[in-house]
Amino acid sequence: MYTMTIRNGLLMTIVILLTGCGINTIPELDERAKAGWAQVENQYQRRADLVPNLVATVKGYAEQEQEVLIAVTEARAKVGQIQVDENTINDPAKLQAFEQAQSELGGALSRLMVVVEQYPDLKSNQNFLTLQSQLEGTENRISVVRKDYIEAVEAYNTELRTFPGLIWHSILYSDLANRATFETTTAGADEAPKVEF
Repeated sequence: MYTMTIRNGLLMTIVILLTGCGINTIPELDERAKAGWAQVENQYQRRADLVPNLVATVKGYAEQEQEVLIAVTEARAKVGQIQVDENTINDPAKLQAFEQAQSELGGALSRLMVVVEQYPDLKSNQNFLTLQSQLEGTENRISVVRKDYIEAVEAYNTELRTFPGLIWHSILYSDLANRATFETTTAGADEAPKVEF
């Protein structure tokens, strides 16, 4: 009876220590990073869904600007061809290819907005204004969710490399690897834009 009481007390002590020592932190941070990535995908999909409507609206006003419209359409198609799945966030090469395609689409959309400036009638078209506003909002959301994802990956990767997460990672979660995060892939993104009047 006395031995059983000691054994139960020891077992309860071990359970209490394990629940407070961070054994669940790695899976929690892993899930937070996955959820952050899902939000990134969600916002990129929202942008991709807006592009055809925006192109169709601009096409009616700026038929001579076919080169820019084709570039936007091709960039969107390239984004659609990239297969994104759970492995994308675990594979730095896939993540970089995904981000490169998204950067190309963003660049093409920026060129489209420059073209729009040449057409005052288009700039006052209600459909275009609505689409432009939605696109600007989506670009802001993309920035926010990318920041959130980067912070979630940072917390996850830090937990894998620091105590006590390092121990739990080697014992229980060795199948989980460090995650890659976003890097700037746009050429010249590290330089300030030059403005000339």
